[in-house]
Amino acid sequence: MRQFPVVSAALVLAAGGALVLAAQNPRDLVPAGAESFGVRVVATDLANPWEVTWGPDGYLWVTERTAFRVTRVNPADGSRQVALTLTGVHQTVVQDGLLGLALHPDLLQGRGRDYVYLAYVYDADPGAAATPRLRVRRYTYDATAHTLAAPHDVIDSLPAYDDHGGGRLVVGPDGMLYLSRGDQGANFLKNYCNTIRAQDLPTAAQVAARDWSTYQGKILRMTLDGGIPADNPAIAGVRSHIYSYGLRNPQGLSFGPSGLLYASEHGPSTDDELDLIRAGGNYGWPHVAGFNDDRGYVYARWGASSPEPCTSLKFDNLNPPASVPRATEASWTHPDFVPPLVTFFTVPSGFDLRSGGNATIAPGQLEVYAGTAIPGWKTSLLVTGMRTGAIYRAKLSDDGRAVVGAPVTVVRDADRFRDTAFAPDGRRLYVVTDSFGITTDPKGQRTETLAHPGAVLEYTYAPSR
Repeated sequence: MRQFPVVSAALVLAAGGALVLAAQNPRDLVPAGAESFGVRVVATDLANPWEVTWGPDGYLWVTERTAFRVTRVNPADGSRQVALTLTGVHQTVVQDGLLGLALHPDLLQGRGRDYVYLAYVYDADPGAAATPRLRVRRYTYDATAHTLAAPHDVIDSLPAYDDHGGGRLVVGPDGMLYLSRGDQGANFLKNYCNTIRAQDLPTAAQVAARDWSTYQGKILRMTLDGGIPADNPAIAGVRSHIYSYGLRNPQGLSFGPSGLLYASEHGPSTDDELDLIRAGGNYGWPHVAGFNDDRGYVYARWGASSPEPCTSLKFDNLNPPASVPRATEASWTHPDFVPPLVTFFTVPSGFDLRSGGNATIAPGQLEVYAGTAIPGWKTSLLVTGMRTGAIYRAKLSDDGRAVVGAPVTVVRDADRFRDTAFAPDGRRLYVVTDSFGITTDPKGQRTETLAHPGAVLEYTYAPSR
């Protein structure tokens, strides 16, 4: 096991030995944590592993997004067993396919509820043109055969597309199932003429008709059989599966030890967020990215371009043409707006994103560390940075409702870190990595040559002597 010293791109050695700031982009100014970790490659050649969860059987449960497999990996020797290969999964490039996995709390406890929940994208149209939708399906685990069987659909026909799909699943301490949904990539890149619906809410008639078309840019809360809980918030007078809304692409969901729910959310060119999720909370997107501070973000509504139609325009995220209406963050207010706990990263006023580079990390899953094996870490949020090749830690206050101090870098390598899971001892952190894509190496250089593509890595805390 080689030692993995944490490095930071925040500082360089100047002439005469003084430490000076290397750049003004705030994502390059993150200090390194004091801890060291040994790193070991547990498994390789996985097909874009998207979820990793420590199971009650002592195995790592992994979803392989582009192979449509649920694979159990032995953390001791990397041996693996395929518990399920799904059929009928729809997958294009980087945002769909087989996504989240959640284990029922009673799995392997002898209570007859050996359930595993999966979220995946499927094609609802049997014709030539794809009609992507997302489904949550429950399977029963056969502990003798080590396979998943007896599929049961929990909810389906949820909106899905080829970008910003969210898709994280978690069973909460309240026994409810939580699912994150992104804004489907609307108003961005090749989907720039599509309208963002993160603020849209269903009518009572839509809920009665099982029309889930507004379930975009939301966190959903449902019973384990897909029903609407009686204590879900009635937002704008309508109770639905929607627990919170106004989100761009929340790829991380995790509960803390006191039952608080946290999410990690992709920003545009700035302001990735770590959020404390509240029932009925509005997180501002697309009117606000990060804090409502008029720094680095202006809402440009490409689909409303006039007189030039949107389809005649060339998308430019930083410099939309004059025909595209724009609105500042300060022009929008809402009584239920919830600001983030912290952003990655809010740029200074006047920062030139075109020359200075974007200030996002592209966050994957986040994990709440509630253990004591690593001094000073209880209670902290760990979030993966896919575009920065880093894992970050944000220390929480004692009540879990605020972040104390600035985030620090935990580990760094030329990998797209997608998800994390701690072993019960609290010393070993398991991480899955994408098989391809763009990231940043430890020298701060953009690269598509990944150090550990499609892998499960083990980082073991190495206390200083």
